[in-house]
Amino acid sequence: MPTRPAVAAASLIALMLLSACGDQRSVERVALDLPVSFPADLPAPQPMATRPALVPTGPPRFVVTARVPIAYFPENSKTAIQTPVPPVVHNATTGAFIADIRLPQGVRGSWQLVAAAPDNRTFLLSGWTGPHSALRFFRVHLSEDGRPGQPELVPGFEGEGNNPGTALALSPDGTRLAHATPVLGGGAKVTVVELATGTRRDWITRAFSMVPGLAWAPDGQRLALVGSGWGLGILDPAVPGSDLLAAARLVRPGKGLWLPQSVAYTPDGAALVYSAGHTVERLALREGAAPEVLARVALPPDASLSLRFSLDGTGRYLLHTHGRRFYRVDLQDGSTTSLPIDVRAHPGEDLSPNAAW
Repeated sequence: MPTRPAVAAASLIALMLLSACGDQRSVERVALDLPVSFPADLPAPQPMATRPALVPTGPPRFVVTARVPIAYFPENSKTAIQTPVPPVVHNATTGAFIADIRLPQGVRGSWQLVAAAPDNRTFLLSGWTGPHSALRFFRVHLSEDGRPGQPELVPGFEGEGNNPGTALALSPDGTRLAHATPVLGGGAKVTVVELATGTRRDWITRAFSMVPGLAWAPDGQRLALVGSGWGLGILDPAVPGSDLLAAARLVRPGKGLWLPQSVAYTPDGAALVYSAGHTVERLALREGAAPEVLARVALPPDASLSLRFSLDGTGRYLLHTHGRRFYRVDLQDGSTTSLPIDVRAHPGEDLSPNAAW
């Protein structure tokens, strides 16, 4: 039986995870301490890319959005009724609705984690299976007109329903995922999973408790991560063992880095792009390099103080969501364009979805 302090700590983590989704009453989740080793009879995923990267053919044409179920509290009730919502494909230029994404068997709706490969056609999504139930992950490919194909469920890997995770990334070749979760009692875990088999490998640290951002290098051999209070680092999966800090190299300390959230590699792998508050910066991965400001994103006064973004495969366009609007940032000139998120198929969606392109 958990103690009152343990439950309180878990509730605090749950609120942090859902802060970007608006009304904190919508879902209450309790984080559980998770094992950090992978089954002994399964080999660790190989750090090397297994296929050529899925390259972009031009500026992004599609956006995929995902969010938690819509929660409704009946009068005089403290129990929410949760209505599942499917993930959605949008036109990246206008924000218009294109199609709902079909869900694999056993998945009732989308969850808030979504990631994209560089080709803007291959996406990885998290799926909601019911209150306090496991999360599932599935891949989907879009046709040239944005229509989604059949979802491909990742076998043998589930996210804890009470610990849904803070970051998700899809490898450039579309064959592996990286997933981050907090660990109760102080700590964070990063997991790499092969999509075809569900084979996994975990790394854990007690140095920080949140990893809000993950990104694969273009060669598929390294992972960039944001450790809250720790800074920006690069994880080398080829290093043996499960100690996250032993396998990671710190490239920018957290001191002086205000509210880091998302991170991405430039297409050549020579630099990281990351958010610090509403400022987007680039840091070249060479000794002594200084951060360079790419853009200062103008957002409404009620926007979150941190900036969760998706960087497209060309490395030029950055996407953020707030309310019912997309914010498309051109990192070449620093300009921001706001687009409406068409939710006509799902009226009543008032909370910001997460998005990837």
